[in-house]
Amino acid sequence: MRRLAALLPLLAAFSACTQAAQAEQAVAAPAAKVQSNDVGPRETAIFAGGCFWGVEAVFSHVKGVTSAVSGYSGGTRQTAQYDVVSGGDTGHAEAVRVTWDPKVVRYDQLLRIYFSVIADPTLLNRQGPDTGSQYRTALIPLNPEQARVAKAYVQQLGQAKLWSRPIVTRIEPYRGFFPAESHHQDFALRNPDHGYIVRWDAPKVAALKATYPALYKPGFTRN
Repeated sequence: MRRLAALLPLLAAFSACTQAAQAEQAVAAPAAKVQSNDVGPRETAIFAGGCFWGVEAVFSHVKGVTSAVSGYSGGTRQTAQYDVVSGGDTGHAEAVRVTWDPKVVRYDQLLRIYFSVIADPTLLNRQGPDTGSQYRTALIPLNPEQARVAKAYVQQLGQAKLWSRPIVTRIEPYRGFFPAESHHQDFALRNPDHGYIVRWDAPKVAALKATYPALYKPGFTRN
């Protein structure tokens, strides 16, 4: 498992009690100038932002999110298996399919959370200790309205120059989504003391709570 192998030097250097001080800092991404018009009773989109454990953990603590499923976006169904995807040559990205109630939260607000506390959009094919194209940052809209809003927000962030490096997050067409194995679902909830969760993902959830308290919920949305 690449992410765990890459984490071993960190775990040797930091104790299990190491807190968010060593994690990436949250970025105060601005509110979207182009707001989404989410009209259905439920809306769904896909977000890829490195290891799916952390992406799922953050979105599972957002008010209005009714489902956050870890899985593989792109590639083929035949190769959508963790051990195969981890080789980095299947075309998949570790991703999370998020479903939400538009009466509570909008797509553009989810984008703001994504860029603020989930992913560093300037890193190409890597996040945290994980490297490979399967850890790329990508937005996968599932309808034209989402594509419109995502494109506008990425352009807005590029003009805002919040990061010293250019944004490399891609807006990708939908090429299929395949849920990951059951032991990857609700991983942060079921494994709160796991070294990877403590070091990389719990700080993201803490940053969500601190940065967007009105959208944070303490309960975890189970699959």
